[in-house]
Amino acid sequence: MISQMEEITSALAIELEYKYGAHNYHPIPVVIDRGKGVYVWDVEGKKYFDFLSAYSAVNQGHCHPKIINALIGQAQKLTLTSRAFHNSVLGIFERYICELFGYERVLPMNTGVEGGETAVKLARKWAYEIKKIPQNQAIILFAENNFWGRTLAAISSSTDPESYTNYGPFLPGFQIIPYNDLAALEAHLSSNPNIAAFMVEPIQGEAGVIVPDEGYLAGVRKLCTKYNVLFIADEVQTGIGRSGKMLATDYEDARPDILILGKALSGGVMPVSAVLADSEVMLTIRPGQHGSTFGGNPLACTVAMAALRVVIDEDLPANARIMGEMFRQKMTEVMNQRPDLISDVRGKGLLNAVQINDSPDSKTAWNLCLSLKDKGLLAKPTHGNIIRFAPPLVIDKEQMQEALDILTEVFLEFKK
Repeated sequence: MISQMEEITSALAIELEYKYGAHNYHPIPVVIDRGKGVYVWDVEGKKYFDFLSAYSAVNQGHCHPKIINALIGQAQKLTLTSRAFHNSVLGIFERYICELFGYERVLPMNTGVEGGETAVKLARKWAYEIKKIPQNQAIILFAENNFWGRTLAAISSSTDPESYTNYGPFLPGFQIIPYNDLAALEAHLSSNPNIAAFMVEPIQGEAGVIVPDEGYLAGVRKLCTKYNVLFIADEVQTGIGRSGKMLATDYEDARPDILILGKALSGGVMPVSAVLADSEVMLTIRPGQHGSTFGGNPLACTVAMAALRVVIDEDLPANARIMGEMFRQKMTEVMNQRPDLISDVRGKGLLNAVQINDSPDSKTAWNLCLSLKDKGLLAKPTHGNIIRFAPPLVIDKEQMQEALDILTEVFLEFKK
């Protein structure tokens, strides 16, 4: 038995997780004890650059003082009422986020996948009550290689065998189309009047930071309007400044009918998500038809407003654009020196990926991440041979240069 006063080591922490926890993750072998800004420290005190940002949840940097102070202040006053009663913060938060993103209404939830589930339910409700699709015939389209979570609905739309194998039977009413393919989208929309919505990531994150062609999102918007289909943008990972704009859909004339936000909506302090839409869509859900005990709690609302204000006050989207260009320029130079090791460098803002010139089942990307860890930079592969690099948006030029020096050294010296 470990007492609270007993010092824990990295080896012990990993051993305890392995012995008592479910084996549903395969982490990089580092045990993080504290974080501040772009840095984290392990239990032995070693300092690292965090180039994952908790899958883009920590856009504002670890433990941003304005967010933490808001958390503490509200936590000492009131944390939870459920939605059985009104609370003094919810309406203020709802007005703030609706005015910020330009929507009439918001439905607050907790996790990103809950936001996705809420969007799917809203789309089906709208399909039956507004579009008048025959009962139980509504179809929602998803892009191939999408990722929006681990619930049964999310894996029912997945094309990744790791996500769905041996979890069936799956939710009906979902169809898959190619990503970044407007002709395929129109072919489906024009041939089936029962399509309710198309849900898509503006940049596919878990698939390996797949950036669509310029004009794709605007084309999606036009086609959805033409065929009276809801455009659902999953901005859980790309939103809140990560792509270099407040929303990745802001790069084009591509306002979604339903917008899903999460992750950085709280600055990584607690689970907060939100689904935004106009009244025609949102008010199809009536009292008792959807909800969440914790969704819209005063603590979450306070934290979310503080987190959004940090992004705006510090102009983090602009910094993400500048730092992202610096990252891609340098890593492209490294790729040109090591074409045997790197096959592609891509991204937008501070959501970037380096594709390793090896098979997805190889250990090369993993071993590179272990080497980076040893040098003081944390990142993790996705899909085997792709390494995602997504530091907090507060990173400055000097910090980025130091991190790029580590990356350059590791990539140039690495032996496959």
